[in-house]
Amino acid sequence: MTFLSLDSIAVPDIHPQAPLVTRKARLGDIEAIHELIGYWAARGQMLVRSRSLLAETIRDFHLVLAEPYGDKPGGLAGVCGLHLLAPDLAEVRGLAIHPHMQGRGLGKQLVEACEREARDIDLPALFAWTYQQAFFEKCGFVRIDKTHLHPKVWSECQRCAFFENCNEIAMLRELA
Repeated sequence: MTFLSLDSIAVPDIHPQAPLVTRKARLGDIEAIHELIGYWAARGQMLVRSRSLLAETIRDFHLVLAEPYGDKPGGLAGVCGLHLLAPDLAEVRGLAIHPHMQGRGLGKQLVEACEREARDIDLPALFAWTYQQAFFEKCGFVRIDKTHLHPKVWSECQRCAFFENCNEIAMLRELA
């Protein structure tokens, strides 16, 4: 199996034309999710997620999986989580798309899966921290001032290594 790598962070080299399957994450997916998120975190595009945090929140995540195709084995093409923060707010988090699968609409598909899940439980709003403002705007989110965030968001932020120097953009999508 060949890998794309940056230092010790690697993701399987999946074929960009591989057939895709979507499903909720399982405990056996933790390592692949950790690798894909770590790949982008190593490039400063998102925050890293520990394996233990992924295990605690595994039910939050939606996956797009690439089937084996040609000489490529298949693997995780994309991941995104919906994390309930309060009765009126959930965070779209951990959105990562395999570098060979970018530009195919998988990110939007995963955010829409989170939105459907949020609507199913009557959540009125979604929130995201991001470095990709334009992408989230295409998904119907608007930029908001960080000072207007729900107190539960800040309690989660206090555990982040970048809490004092956060440069992520706060985005909100009203669903109601």
